Amino acid sequence: MTVGEASVRGAAILKAAGLEAAALDASLLLADILDTGKAGLILAGSEPLTEAVCRRFEQSLERRLAGECVAYILGRKEFWGLDFAVTADVLVPRPDTETLVEAALSRIDELTGDDPAGALPSPSPPVTLLDLCTGSGALAVALKHERPALWVCASDVSGKALALARKNAGKNLQSLAGTESPVLFIESDLFDRLGEAAMPAFSGPPRFDLIVSNPPYVPTAVLATLSPEVRREPPLALDGGEDGLDLIRRIAAGAPPFLSPGGTLLMEADPDQMTIIAAILECRGYSDIQMYRDLTGRPRVISGRYSE
Repeated sequence: MTVGEASVRGAAILKAAGLEAAALDASLLLADILDTGKAGLILAGSEPLTEAVCRRFEQSLERRLAGECVAYILGRKEFWGLDFAVTADVLVPRPDTETLVEAALSRIDELTGDDPAGALPSPSPPVTLLDLCTGSGALAVALKHERPALWVCASDVSGKALALARKNAGKNLQSLAGTESPVLFIESDLFDRLGEAAMPAFSGPPRFDLIVSNPPYVPTAVLATLSPEVRREPPLALDGGEDGLDLIRRIAAGAPPFLSPGGTLLMEADPDQMTIIAAILECRGYSDIQMYRDLTGRPRVISGRYSE
């Protein structure tokens, strides 16, 4: 069997199972086994495959047919142009979350006056940011990669997730590595252990200019209706309680003591939850509430500023 024949056959098998992106999934799986890209797959179309490669491809197709997402099979996912390792211990980074990166970068640049190209001098002291429920570290790493002068702390309740996030930071932020880790990772249930950690950016209790989070926000009853791929992701990263807002309420309530005066809280959530979240933030004393739209034009991120 040639490379081209295998790709066509794999796509047909996945399509027959009702998978929408059958051709793309098959090509990604085969390209990964051959350690090449899309162009390389096309150029190698007439080359024969070894039996070992055919077996590996069949195994990958079987995993996909069983409902495992391509990212877990490959062990990686691109986010914000960076390559992130992913396992079943973390949520797979999604394009929607890039809206949160864009919103945070906009606020960072408001605070610093720096141009995106970094031609202007960095502020001193640096802008400080906390990423709650960091998971794979996608948000924290992407933001640090874009604004190297940013001081970043990231927390998660899962030790396994944090181990992966540290790996992703090490891989994607190699150019920033020095005597101090580019991102400080802390195992904590939201804010519970932040006060115990040594944070060189603060002379006293930590107060951040920005707090960002992509928390679990799927209502518990909805979990069973999600696609097989999503249901394989960790429930801890998906289940937001009865109405999906348990963690969002906790973050809104717990953030003020950890925000600098005028500091900003930014959270991703379901577009249908935004009106309720805006009311929650207002009741908690946040002002200047704004929403940011994703690529489909729906509100995906909400922010509020807190002034004592």
